[in-house]
Amino acid sequence: MIRLAAVGDLHAGTDSRGALAAAFSHVAAEADVLLLAGDLTRVGTPAEAAVLGDELRSVPIPKLAVLGNHDHHGDEVAAVVATLAAGGITVLEGTGVRLEIGGLTLGVAGAKGFGGGFAPSAVSAFGERELKRFVEHTCTTAARLRNALGELTGCDRRVALLHYAPVRDTVQGEPPEIHAFLGSQLLAEAVDAAGADLVLHGHAHHGAERGSTPGGIPVRNVAMPLIGCAYRVFALGAAVPAGAPGARA
Repeated sequence: MIRLAAVGDLHAGTDSRGALAAAFSHVAAEADVLLLAGDLTRVGTPAEAAVLGDELRSVPIPKLAVLGNHDHHGDEVAAVVATLAAGGITVLEGTGVRLEIGGLTLGVAGAKGFGGGFAPSAVSAFGERELKRFVEHTCTTAARLRNALGELTGCDRRVALLHYAPVRDTVQGEPPEIHAFLGSQLLAEAVDAAGADLVLHGHAHHGAERGSTPGGIPVRNVAMPLIGCAYRVFALGAAVPAGAPGARA
């Protein structure tokens, strides 16, 4: 059994020092890995990233993350990533990590994702160059996610870690007019093409917790403002033979 603790949208600021550590003090007793689904900071500064790293420094299990839109706001992405790494948090972007847990291999592929919305009102790459760039960025991050998942061959379980939502299910509750800025169906298409056992994301603070891709892969929204706690824990069992019923979170 592999236990995953996951949360997004911590929005750590320089005034968060001393406010987060206690909430994660027992996470290692409940989970084998901590996954952070973006918006780790408020405005994307290395100082904020340093606070989060310090707050989670005593968490002894692997800590994997993707960045969110807030983490990009300050245009200091490289410095934010380096600061988080110094605090023991590995940031994924179109990349994957393999972890050996209790005799099983967990593969985690991460990407920020981006917007574009969901059928029948998804944005298309037609018209002005600016709109094409918007959709092209989503296409690029979706392709990177697909490749990262595809490279995690031989893993007993694979998880896709995102910030933006891959399905409409988990943004329900947010105003429909902003759905195009909360996620994209291209991310779900990438996951279904490559395969995974679970998709985790944040970003939609007023969305819904549960959904699934068109291919039936469970999607869970773990934005902290939505779940109302420090993290959710998901359990993934060992792989089962083809055609046999398998437990999914």
